[in-house]
Amino acid sequence: MMMVPRDIGDRDAPPETGASTHAHGSFFGRRKGHKLRIHQADLIDNLLPHLALDIGAPAPTRLADLFDGETEDVRLEIGFGGGEHLIAEAQAFPNIGFIGCEPYVNGMAKILTQIEAHNIGNIKLYAGDAAELLAWSPPRSLKRIDLIHPDPWPKRRHWKRRFVQDATVKAMARILKDGGEFRFVSDIDDYCAWTLAHLMRSADFVWTAERADDWRKPWEGYTMTRYGRKAEREGRVATYLRFRRVS
Repeated sequence: MMMVPRDIGDRDAPPETGASTHAHGSFFGRRKGHKLRIHQADLIDNLLPHLALDIGAPAPTRLADLFDGETEDVRLEIGFGGGEHLIAEAQAFPNIGFIGCEPYVNGMAKILTQIEAHNIGNIKLYAGDAAELLAWSPPRSLKRIDLIHPDPWPKRRHWKRRFVQDATVKAMARILKDGGEFRFVSDIDDYCAWTLAHLMRSADFVWTAERADDWRKPWEGYTMTRYGRKAEREGRVATYLRFRRVS
């Protein structure tokens, strides 16, 4: 039996400011941050409305229909932070549609700046609760879901705020295609162990690791985020978990 690394550090998140709650589970995030630059505020006002998903409207039969052109599959990144990973993936796979979920307004402003600068046309954005987005999405509509360096909520009383819960595992199983994947990255051992336990007790997922390097090293083509580079500099080692949706 492979084991995740021993505890390599701890971090706490600041108190939530406006994070929402949902009956199917919640994605808790920090909505407010530094004051936006003038151009960033302009992008929030004028570009975001063209890219934002409206989950108040009925969901399409296929999420691929949200995108222009021939879209082979759709992937979701939950809590994309500064957007480094999401932008790199969207550029590398122009025939795939990407949905980025991020309630933190500064993160949304950063990715909008990159979308504009690189003229990226295969990203849609949702600035809200990821659990609500999962509930809105049609069944078997996603090829992959990424959760990279999420807030760990290390204190026991905050564990219910972690994104990975039995309810969200069930929700991800509903919208992932057979053979689709949920990928998780964290440098917090407790959250890695928590995620592994939740996914392995689900009949809908299998852990794909066959050797230690499968979880010790990033998967091929992985784009390191700004937070990931900071963690490495500070001596924290990330774990890379991949789970496949089984039929």
